[in-house]
Amino acid sequence: MVLASPRHDRAEIGIVRNAETGRATIPAMRLRVLQAWLNKLTRPICLVFRYSTRNWIREMPRSKRIITQSGIFLQGFAIYCLWSRSLVWPLMWPRDKSVVFLIALGIYVVGAAMMNSMLISEFTRKTQLEADQIAARQIQQSLTPANVDELPGYQVETFYKPLREVGGDYFDVIELGGKRTLFAVADVSGKGMAAALLAANIQALVRSIAGAGADPLELARQMNRHLSRYTPIDRFATAVFIELDRDSGELTYVNAGHNAPILAGPGCARSLGATGLPLGLFPDAAYAAGTARLSPGGAILLFTDGLTDSISGENAEDRLRDALADDTGKTMDILKSLVSPHFNEDDITILLVKRNANAASLGCIG
Repeated sequence: MVLASPRHDRAEIGIVRNAETGRATIPAMRLRVLQAWLNKLTRPICLVFRYSTRNWIREMPRSKRIITQSGIFLQGFAIYCLWSRSLVWPLMWPRDKSVVFLIALGIYVVGAAMMNSMLISEFTRKTQLEADQIAARQIQQSLTPANVDELPGYQVETFYKPLREVGGDYFDVIELGGKRTLFAVADVSGKGMAAALLAANIQALVRSIAGAGADPLELARQMNRHLSRYTPIDRFATAVFIELDRDSGELTYVNAGHNAPILAGPGCARSLGATGLPLGLFPDAAYAAGTARLSPGGAILLFTDGLTDSISGENAEDRLRDALADDTGKTMDILKSLVSPHFNEDDITILLVKRNANAASLGCIG
């Protein structure tokens, strides 16, 4: 999408005139695009201003902050002594200017050494944090299925793009045996390292509970009890679990407050809405299981809200439905092309499952 530039005229920006009032207005979508363009244009200026006025020692531990401030004070005092030619102005003491110079120089060197030692310590700490983030990203990538095992009669495509080094989205494709497959997608509240740790915990829980033979309903119940008990009260996760019978295409699903997956079949599409609250809010939350059928030639799309939020324009889910109607085999490419970098402010996860059209279609059944 091409954004308007300052040299675009009123028509290019999308300004329209109300026939009744005669006032010039900008449609809501055009206004959102213009705001995104202005934010991108002014971002470097805002960053320079913010960093130039920021208290860069406030994130230090208190002891280091006091030492750093003392070092800055000593350097300032040394410069003041050199300017006033006295250590206790307005008294001109000591009389010997060379002594004042030597003492002030020594004070300045001590202050600079104190400040530099704390800055180096802080730099080392930040470097270690960055190294930890890189290691965490590598671990998260190893936990995320890069290549999904081939499912006879089905095509499975995935896409994952974290907003930062690590993300709070989770998806998985788990073989259950008996020609059954579990598709799981979850979105943890928050971003960064804390969300990534909880996402890793959810990944371990899903594989452990599902491997013990639990169906989606029991899986959701057990995970909700665990997260409610062992995670902070301000942390929760939305999730959707779908069990597929590969022979019949029957789907059994539980949607724990997550974005509704879109089930598309020949000539129709429907959403698999929420059947319960997000995981980790209330230990006694009630969940229900729903059923549907993935027809031959049909597809089901699981995604997180990062996808819909990054799509420019209104009716984002309608555009997802249009993408699922594509019959050229490039549905995933079309979905990726919908993502606008100007609106991308969250992790993006896409899990697309298509059933081969090798049998008579029965349409959308739910």
